[in-house]
Amino acid sequence: MELIQKTNLKKIYQPNGDILHALKSTDDGFKRFGEVYFSKINHGSIKAWKRHLKMTLNLVCPIGKVKFVFYKEKLGFETAIIGEEIYQRLTVPPGIWFGFQGMSSPFSLVMNLADIVHDPKEIERLSIECISFPMEKVS
Repeated sequence: MELIQKTNLKKIYQPNGDILHALKSTDDGFKRFGEVYFSKINHGSIKAWKRHLKMTLNLVCPIGKVKFVFYKEKLGFETAIIGEEIYQRLTVPPGIWFGFQGMSSPFSLVMNLADIVHDPKEIERLSIECISFPMEKVS
């Protein structure tokens, strides 16, 4: 059983700069619009662990490359690498622990189109040591 949904995204070549699709209201994975935010992650850095209790995330990496690790008790781990060369959207339902690591220099950019507005009361956080998953060193 997969923890997340992976959707290949469309890139439209333009001589002056490509158009990168992310999410349409008619796409599978879209529930409703809450907010969009961007997260920069430096090369080799790890941001982990976080779990949303209500929010569904739609994650896209238009710049760089990022490795995501997802975890749910009894279902185990699932990994996904997305970015400019593997242009996909990851739809993450509530209740999944996740962390991510920047794999591009100097940084990567992750966009989240969430179905609800950020609410610190619906997020749980753990230190990186609390869930044992070996992240590789990025060269």
